[in-house]
Amino acid sequence: MTFKLDLEGERHLVEIVRRRPHLVIRIDGREHEVNEPGSVDSGRHTLEIGGKPLRIARAHTAKSQIIRFGGRTIEVTLVDPRSEAVNSGASASQIRAPMPGSVVSIQKSVGDSVSRGETILTIESMKLQTALTAPRDGVIAEILRREGETFDKDEVVVRFEDVSGEGQ
Repeated sequence: MTFKLDLEGERHLVEIVRRRPHLVIRIDGREHEVNEPGSVDSGRHTLEIGGKPLRIARAHTAKSQIIRFGGRTIEVTLVDPRSEAVNSGASASQIRAPMPGSVVSIQKSVGDSVSRGETILTIESMKLQTALTAPRDGVIAEILRREGETFDKDEVVVRFEDVSGEGQ
């Protein structure tokens, strides 16, 4: 599972490498072993990262988390991939696979009109099923993989018709 976080204006790529026996995450290419991830609730917690305890205080807001540790207070926001796709313009016309895997099921067909956020297909990567959703309202021009087929990371799996009605 890969996602992006904004940390005080800087974007970071976070990947969960494995969950057992300890959580291992990769942040911007550097791995960290988290022996004690703590609670997801607001309040004071002690995490253990790389064998070292890290005391933090965490508070949830509507769109972010405020974390205080080591005398610093930082705001962390999860990047919504749909918003990122829409903001980037060109990528709103296609869906790319976030990691290598296979197609489990397809919920829509070529020519279907979809709304932003509707599930188009479900994929499985590293034993985790993920719904790939429409990044914008539109019409599906191509579904490039069938159920059971595999794909690579960043491979385009769905294309949308452009605004003028022509596929890309």
